[in-house]
Amino acid sequence: MTTPAPQAQKNTVVSFIAETIATGLGSGRWPFIAPATVGTFAALVAYWLLDVALFNGEGDSIQFFVLIAVVTAAGVWATDYIDSDDEHDPRRGVIDEWVGLWVTVLFLPVTWPWMIAGFFVFRLLDIFKPLGVRRIEAWPGGWGIMFDDIGAGIIGAVILNAVRLAFFN
Repeated sequence: MTTPAPQAQKNTVVSFIAETIATGLGSGRWPFIAPATVGTFAALVAYWLLDVALFNGEGDSIQFFVLIAVVTAAGVWATDYIDSDDEHDPRRGVIDEWVGLWVTVLFLPVTWPWMIAGFFVFRLLDIFKPLGVRRIEAWPGGWGIMFDDIGAGIIGAVILNAVRLAFFN
């Protein structure tokens, strides 16, 4: 992990951009308990709004995959930027929850029941980090911060899509 420059030496504009991305457009700055849960909910609302505005009810459009890739890359940079020895994986950094939730709902119908199921399944997997996901968390800097949630999202997508295919097709 590269040691980020002390806050006093960081560029103000770059710091603002990194904070805005890392905090999921500020959703991670929720002042009370559970900023990751609030960030995940914000990601769910953003996904629904994007689906209505851009994806035309086709949540699995190529644009959604591009969005996930771009936000992942930006998230690795931004979470690495705000990461520090004093505060590794800061609580306010929730862009990893955004991407993890979006991965969880891949290939599911864009309906509120499936999105809410995605929300709860992802939160449980993000908290418990099963099947080696916790080891990913140890990757350096923004890579570990982002990819443990992507790992949880992949597991969530497999579980929910298996349930959908087994019981709702």
